[in-house]
Amino acid sequence: MPYGSRLAAVMARRLGRECVYTPSARLALYLALRHWCRPGARVLMSPVTDDVILFVVLAAGLRPVQAPVSVWDGNIDPAAVPESAWRNVDAVLTSNLYGVPDRVVELRRRCAELGIPLFEDAAHAIGSHVDGRPVGTFGTAAAFSLSKHVAGMAGGFLAVDDARTRREVERLRDELLVPRRLGGDLATTLRPLARSSVRGLNLVRPVWRTMERLGMLERDAYRMALEAPRLADCARRAPSLEAYEPWVRVDLHGFRSRHGALVRGQLALRMARLDADLDRRRIGVSLLSGTSWAAPPLRARPADGVPLPLFRVPLLVEDRDALLHRLVGHGLVCGYVYDPPLDDYAGAEFAEPSPDPSAARWFASHTLPADPLLARKVINALTKEQAAAARPALPAPLPDSAPPRPPAG
Repeated sequence: MPYGSRLAAVMARRLGRECVYTPSARLALYLALRHWCRPGARVLMSPVTDDVILFVVLAAGLRPVQAPVSVWDGNIDPAAVPESAWRNVDAVLTSNLYGVPDRVVELRRRCAELGIPLFEDAAHAIGSHVDGRPVGTFGTAAAFSLSKHVAGMAGGFLAVDDARTRREVERLRDELLVPRRLGGDLATTLRPLARSSVRGLNLVRPVWRTMERLGMLERDAYRMALEAPRLADCARRAPSLEAYEPWVRVDLHGFRSRHGALVRGQLALRMARLDADLDRRRIGVSLLSGTSWAAPPLRARPADGVPLPLFRVPLLVEDRDALLHRLVGHGLVCGYVYDPPLDDYAGAEFAEPSPDPSAARWFASHTLPADPLLARKVINALTKEQAAAARPALPAPLPDSAPPRPPAG
């Protein structure tokens, strides 16, 4: 029986697609890029996403091409991508940032016209839907994470269309897995319990401050250190996961460690509670979407009346950085901040710049990712801090002879 096949079968039933179990979403994405893309291929992607994703693309021997994004959610704005860019990319990678779906119907149409693969990064969007279909069922392949919605701190899936492709990807996965260690399995199993205990005992603030003082956080800022000379040297070895592992492993050192029965059993129990988790998230999303800090598209009532079960709700606030620091005093550590955009962070040597970076820069610098499971606590803290809602300066209206231009996104 293939490794992780029972967990994969559970996910396959949710999606209606063949699924491959992986130790992490980042490994799942790497498998997709290696399977479908030749070295040197150009991948269109949002610059507002985890820097780990940039390094996964580089590790696969590919060229990241940064796309214009919606100023409201940081996802690719297909209409703003120049035709010249569409003609010169070999694949598209979505983000579904914080669980807000990409404009995947349009992206799928463009990819079909061009004959290129569409990859869905669904790490934040395991419960999100578009037109009644789950995110992860639109693309050539989709990568999911269990360390997000079910807080498993490990585990992922790659969803594909057919059994033959699944078997091919499983063989590549097995080549890349490293042997498990009992200590690693124990740490992976206990980490979610420890995190829950810290929150339950209201120890978030002292624990976080202590970790900062002891240098136990792998990132000194929102982005990890780029180490450009060392990174440039790795390009000669790409595609190579080993060459880029110092960057790809940040925050998840066991991203390609084979999990034993202990970890897989815990993940099975957590997956059984996934629907209950999604229901709780919808309640929190409804509360946060009704605040002045939520972007107008989020504040609009969903067509079916059911809020998306977002991983984080992107609130737009002024003086975001100082506000995040003060929220630690309220017992709130808001991670998953992707600032600056990847083209500003990595430079043209490692990422082709966006033709219009303004929306990405504004969104990245004003977004406060709020956990919907802590919605009331977040609202109370922002109210006490008198947080000011931020709104971008949208383009001026066109003359009366032309129809009004809608805002990006």
